[in-house]
Amino acid sequence: MTRRRPILTSALVAGTAASALLLTGCGLQPATAFVPATAPGTIKPIAGLPDDAHLTVTTKNFTEQLILGKIAVLAAQTAGFDVTDMTNTPGSVAVRQLMLTGGADMTYEYTGTAWLTYLGNTKGIPDKQKQYAAVRDADAANGLDWLTPAPLNNTYAMAVRSEAVKDLDGISSLSQIKDLPVSERTFCVESEFNSRADGFRPMLAKYGLKLGSSGEDGVPSSNVSILDTGTVYTATDRGKCNFGEVFTTDGRINSLDLTVLDDDEGFFPAYNVAPVFASATLKEYPQLKGVFDQISPKLTDTQMRKLNLKVDVDGEEPADVAFDWMVKEGFISRP
Repeated sequence: MTRRRPILTSALVAGTAASALLLTGCGLQPATAFVPATAPGTIKPIAGLPDDAHLTVTTKNFTEQLILGKIAVLAAQTAGFDVTDMTNTPGSVAVRQLMLTGGADMTYEYTGTAWLTYLGNTKGIPDKQKQYAAVRDADAANGLDWLTPAPLNNTYAMAVRSEAVKDLDGISSLSQIKDLPVSERTFCVESEFNSRADGFRPMLAKYGLKLGSSGEDGVPSSNVSILDTGTVYTATDRGKCNFGEVFTTDGRINSLDLTVLDDDEGFFPAYNVAPVFASATLKEYPQLKGVFDQISPKLTDTQMRKLNLKVDVDGEEPADVAFDWMVKEGFISRP
């Protein structure tokens, strides 16, 4: 997703892509390209696969994408492919260019990111299936095939520290905020979210609240803390505010024991993740669909929080986290 990631300039994108291709062309890969050896599980070597079958996997350079990328590398490796690992590519634009220009065969991408950032639409679609279908159909013209999306929806949300839920009348959904006293409607948000078209003010309006108003349906400006990225979670946990802006798959939700409120009116756009392949690659190796379609249903918000936590809080390597999870799920086995 691009809304909290740095975007590269065109020149830097070109340089990044060219450097990555140069490395792979020389048979070299960065140290982060390591993954453990695998043996078959429910993913088995594809029968009749040519000895020179090759797949290049790329992802962006933040924790969740690194884990998903390693899952893809391990899956393709177990299926019998010679895999070039180009995960950890700096920036969404660079990854997109690699996919469009033939520099990579596969990535994990978010429906909302493709719809809003790559395809240039101005408004996201909250309905997950409709958003997926729209992206799938539009990107087919770009030579990209979107496989079945995962339940994992890395979108914005509001969270509350779990120990405060009882004091806030057992709150579990965004629509219940308007039933609280004005003094309890306190928020911690980052500056970008505060100003986005799919951000704070429109969210409040969707749920019948007015930012800057002290009336019964209001959220006074003094009730809102604008914080730097990354500090919202701890501020919410420490009680600086009752409600903090979060991303639904962030591992800190678990580590700080935050409770995510249900977006029961469907305000936030869908950002479901899905395997995306170059159409030519999938046409040559249609068996890849069966490999990745068995993984997607297991990738949920809850599961991804746990995996992200292992990297961001426990300090484990993304490749090891991906490997252990895939072994546990039975997709692969230890050699």
